[in-house]
Amino acid sequence: MESFFELFDPDNDKNTRKNIWNNSENEINRISDCENLSSDDEQEERLPPEPEQGNIEYKLKLINPSSQRFEHLVTQMKWRLREGHGEAIYQIGVEDNGKLTGLTKEDMKASLKTLNDMAARLGATTHILRQRFANSKNKNMSTCSNNKDERQVAEVLVKKLRKGDREDQDSIVDLRLAVTGAQDAGKSTLLGVLTQGELDNGRGRARLNMLRHLHEIKTGRTSSISHEIIGFDNEGHVLNYAEMATAEEICEHASKVVTFIDLAGHRKYLRTTVLGLTGYSPHHVMLVVAPPMNEASQEHMALCLTLRLPFFIVVNKIDLGFCSTPETINQLENAINAQGYSKQLIMYNNSQMSWDFESDIIPVFNVSCVTGEGLEDLTNFIKNLSPYNVNSADSDSESCLFQIDETFRVAGLNEPVLGGLLVKGAIALGTRLLVGPLPDGEFSPVKVVSLHRNKAPCCLVRASQSASLTLAPSTNRSPPLPHLRPGMVLISVWDQPHATLFFQATVLIVYHATAIFSGFQTTVHVGNVRQTCIIKGIMDAKDRGLQTNDTASVLFRFVNHPEYLHVGMRLLLREGRTKGIGKITQIFPLIGQQNSMQITNEAANTIKSQLFVYNLNTFALGALVLL
Repeated sequence: MESFFELFDPDNDKNTRKNIWNNSENEINRISDCENLSSDDEQEERLPPEPEQGNIEYKLKLINPSSQRFEHLVTQMKWRLREGHGEAIYQIGVEDNGKLTGLTKEDMKASLKTLNDMAARLGATTHILRQRFANSKNKNMSTCSNNKDERQVAEVLVKKLRKGDREDQDSIVDLRLAVTGAQDAGKSTLLGVLTQGELDNGRGRARLNMLRHLHEIKTGRTSSISHEIIGFDNEGHVLNYAEMATAEEICEHASKVVTFIDLAGHRKYLRTTVLGLTGYSPHHVMLVVAPPMNEASQEHMALCLTLRLPFFIVVNKIDLGFCSTPETINQLENAINAQGYSKQLIMYNNSQMSWDFESDIIPVFNVSCVTGEGLEDLTNFIKNLSPYNVNSADSDSESCLFQIDETFRVAGLNEPVLGGLLVKGAIALGTRLLVGPLPDGEFSPVKVVSLHRNKAPCCLVRASQSASLTLAPSTNRSPPLPHLRPGMVLISVWDQPHATLFFQATVLIVYHATAIFSGFQTTVHVGNVRQTCIIKGIMDAKDRGLQTNDTASVLFRFVNHPEYLHVGMRLLLREGRTKGIGKITQIFPLIGQQNSMQITNEAANTIKSQLFVYNLNTFALGALVLL
């Protein structure tokens, strides 16, 4: 882009008058600024031909276009803005081959007005960067403005007003809705219908837009976490891909954006499903079931109940007539009672029912993705949902905590793109943070170089919002970026974070076939952290160990590498059919670097009698001494 700016900069040095506008200048005395250049073709000034790709557009004139032509110009500008990530350069008075033809003063004024109207349609602004006369490289608009016959050329910057730049940024509601359920319940098909605005053909056509991998398309089973969005405008109208072409357009016109988190249903991918429910922090969960109820559906329901996530139930495929509504309700209530919870299931009635997530009522919807029955009630219900756990103090907090949920590569970028959730604080472009923990427990200084939300660039991310970003070393002297992985965090420098290998939690065993003793290995989910842990000790441990419905204080040790945790975080442990929930009560931070790690003395406790005795002092290479 800078090379185009230079076309408008006069250069008085005769020896350096080399410019892409004039490839065949004669080596003779220059003509004065107020005289016309020769019309000879060899003296003709021009730009390179208009590039097909990129964010630069040539327009000879834009004078009183027809409505059809105007719509075409707006579509063209939208594409150029997308190519430039929200910015585009328009060269007015320039032909497609780069010839600087220029426009009269009146034609230039009319063309700029049309350009402003085009930009306004897309929520963008225009700013004239440079103006000059077409037939002289050195003739600025200010030097010879008394000649009305001079033809003008203008370079205009078109810039999109991003979501982060809008005054109503805080008024936009951002809701995360996880979608879970057993395999073959029709989760992806339901999301395809809601987001695309088209009914299914009964053979899974609607779900094709939701699947990410070839094996998912072949088997029809989701194996990874995918995201899609719909929006609602100020009047409550649905904004989906039937109305808008891109996610950026939906976010542009929406006063509320709902992000669907599509989770896997097959038991083989249950770890991925649990990660989506814990790491992505959904505000609500939509549990999709297909009658009759099976064991897998009950397991997904048990996860929602165990994690205390507010959820509602969607009974899909009612067009098949497998099960009557009362029978389905009875099966669902029996499944909930079997988990030890007392909940009342009520068929949703839009005119009579108001739902509070803290109540014991669970709404139930009957829908069909083929006939469309029940979809309107479901959409209205989603429209009225609101984020229940948004704390304004988190958004205003000076501290910053961003959970890294996934990393991926994008063509043209050397560094990986990080996707995740901002738990508290705010992140802007150029913010300096710490990323970690690294394998040695340390944190590395970095700065944020790009931010995206809902596939569109933005300037600011606030607490409780999901985003993707890229990082760079904090300064030129900083070390290169370390290997980044899911489970890491970005945190404020002044928080002085510490990683941990050991932590203590109060745990309730929801189910285990036999008994749990010290040395038991299990997968622990804490926020965006998912890692195998070893139980190093159990307080109040009896000879029979921990069994179903037992509660105890348990000491865990990460097997692979340190993680960043804090007191109060909820955890879920799972190994096969074994399940347990708990809350972290104590963290033993690492002190030192690499092989000289130590654990603080507060972890050195002696518990006798029926309590296990452990003494955590300094250790080398991760060794722990249990007394």
